[in-house]
Amino acid sequence: MGQVLQFRLPQMRPEAPAGPALDLMSAVDFALRDLADIGNHITLEAVREQAAACRQMLEAAYLAECELG
Repeated sequence: MGQVLQFRLPQMRPEAPAGPALDLMSAVDFALRDLADIGNHITLEAVREQAAACRQMLEAAYLAECELG
């Protein structure tokens, strides 16, 4: 029979204050980067085309917002 070891539970730390929520422009920027990475690994042509269309749509919206401020 094995021996059961009791580990000490870590002490509770006070919660860190929540930082600012992720803004929309940063979220779109991250999504664009992810779609670019994912697009390189997609094997189905239809899915690759859909990902590219999604990326183009997000990129156009992102660039328009950056230009208009």
